[in-house]
Amino acid sequence: MTNLSVRLLVLVGALVLASAALLHPSAADARSERVAVLTQIAQARSQTWRWERVMGSRRTPTVYGERTARSAAYRRWVRNLWQKRATIAERRATNPPHRAGWLCIHRHERNPAQGWSTRTGNGFYGGLQMDLSFQRAYGAHLLRTKGTADQWSPLEQMWVAERAHRSGRGFYPWPNTARYCGLI
Repeated sequence: MTNLSVRLLVLVGALVLASAALLHPSAADARSERVAVLTQIAQARSQTWRWERVMGSRRTPTVYGERTARSAAYRRWVRNLWQKRATIAERRATNPPHRAGWLCIHRHERNPAQGWSTRTGNGFYGGLQMDLSFQRAYGAHLLRTKGTADQWSPLEQMWVAERAHRSGRGFYPWPNTARYCGLI
């Protein structure tokens, strides 16, 4: 008799849950929308921070308020905000301020067969031919995580050179090449 009553209780419980799901499908929809929006926020935030890291910019702060917010409208607003930030960061990162100058220097400094991955064994690395002390000073994070400049992307190399330029060195680490390019 006890076994039968347990089975009946389980059956009644299952029927109650099934009827609740049928009567209130919007609760399940709201949960799945919440998860989707939170995932989109995390992806846009990650993209923003990745581009900021490439530029050597300070990371945009966050308090992760969307995780505990009850308002779906607020979560959508935060998603749109981070998506806009990611777009702006990408646009800015893919267009370094002195891009034309770096491309000109690259044309003269690189090994034509190796391009941005130039490593000729002369103590200089990458498409802009940066030595190790230069890489340590302006691209320490990249040097630690990716190795020498010949393993960095062209944008990463340009942004490291841009940091040197902004520090007051200008184009002088490439004296002859910068003169050929009309930069000094």
